[in-house]
Amino acid sequence: MSFEHASVAKGMMMACALTSIAAGIFDVKHYLHLQLVPHLSRHHQYWRLLTHHLAFSNSSDLLLAELLLYVVGVNIERQFGSVKFASFTIVSGLVSTLLEFMALILLHRIGVNHIPGGPSAIVFSMLYQWYRLVPVVYHFKIFGMPLSNKAFTYALALQLALGHVPGSLVSSCVGLFVGYIYRSELINIKTWRVSPIAINLSSRFLLPLVGSTRPPRRFNCARPEQLHLATELGDEEVITTAPPSVQRSGRPTGEGTEGSSMVREWVNELTGRTGEAAARIRAPSEVEITQLTSMFPDTSRDVIVTTLQRSPNIETAVEALLTTSG
Repeated sequence: MSFEHASVAKGMMMACALTSIAAGIFDVKHYLHLQLVPHLSRHHQYWRLLTHHLAFSNSSDLLLAELLLYVVGVNIERQFGSVKFASFTIVSGLVSTLLEFMALILLHRIGVNHIPGGPSAIVFSMLYQWYRLVPVVYHFKIFGMPLSNKAFTYALALQLALGHVPGSLVSSCVGLFVGYIYRSELINIKTWRVSPIAINLSSRFLLPLVGSTRPPRRFNCARPEQLHLATELGDEEVITTAPPSVQRSGRPTGEGTEGSSMVREWVNELTGRTGEAAARIRAPSEVEITQLTSMFPDTSRDVIVTTLQRSPNIETAVEALLTTSG
C-alpha cells in the first residue's frame, strides 16, 4: 500500500512525528497535555485545549498512532477525497476538543483529570469511519475464537486506548462518539468543507513539503517479451519461445539478432529443421523408417528419422543417406 491519493493522511503522519520528536528534544511535553486542575481551572491555560492535539507524550503512542493513520487514514481519505477528508479531520478535532473539555468537567470528581497529548480522538474518529465503510475481507479462528482481518487494527487501537487510563480511554471514547456523530448526521457537520482559498494555499505551500504520493513503479513483466512459436509434429505440438529480434521501431538490434539465431539453432536441432526446410516439417511413418532401416542397416535409427524429417519424400531421404554414406 502506498500514499496514492492520500496526501492529507501522509501530511498528518509527518506532522505528528515531527511535533512529537521536537517536543521531546526541546523538553516541552509538559505543555502539550490537557489537565483540568490546575491548568484550566486555576491558571486558565485554555490554549491547551488546542495544543494538546499537536504531539504525543511518548514514542509508543506515536508508533501506534502512525500505524493506525497508515492503515485507517489512507483508506478513509481515498474514499472521502482529500478535501472532504481534511474537512472531516478539522471538524473532528474541534468537536472532540469540546467534548473532551466537557468530559473533564463531568468526570473529574471520579478521578478523570488528565488527557494525554496527541490527536488520539481524531484517530479514533477515523477508526469509526473505517469500521463503517471498509468491509471485512476474510475471517479466521484462533483457539476457536472467530476473528477477521480487521482484528489486528483493532488490537493496535486498543493498546492506544489503554495506554494512559483513564485519560486515554476517555479520549478514545470521545473520538468514537465524534465519528458516530459525523456518520449519523445528528448535527449538520458533514456538509462543511474547507474554503477554496485554504485549499489553494495548501496545494501551493504545504503539498510540496509532503512530497510525492505516487506509488512505486511496478513492472508487469519480469522477463523480456517473448515470441510464441508453435509447430505441429504429427499428433504432437512443439512449443518454443524466443525473444524478439527487433525493437518497436522495426530495426533489428545486435543483441536481439544474436539471441534469435541461437534460439533458432536450438529449435532446429530439436525439431530436425535446417535452412529453408524449417518452414515445413513432416512426420515420417513407421513404414518409411522400417524401409530405410533395412536399406541402411549400418545407419542408426535417429539419423534415419532426422533425414526423413528433413526430406519432403522418401526418395530424397534415400539420396541424402547415399550421399552421406559415400
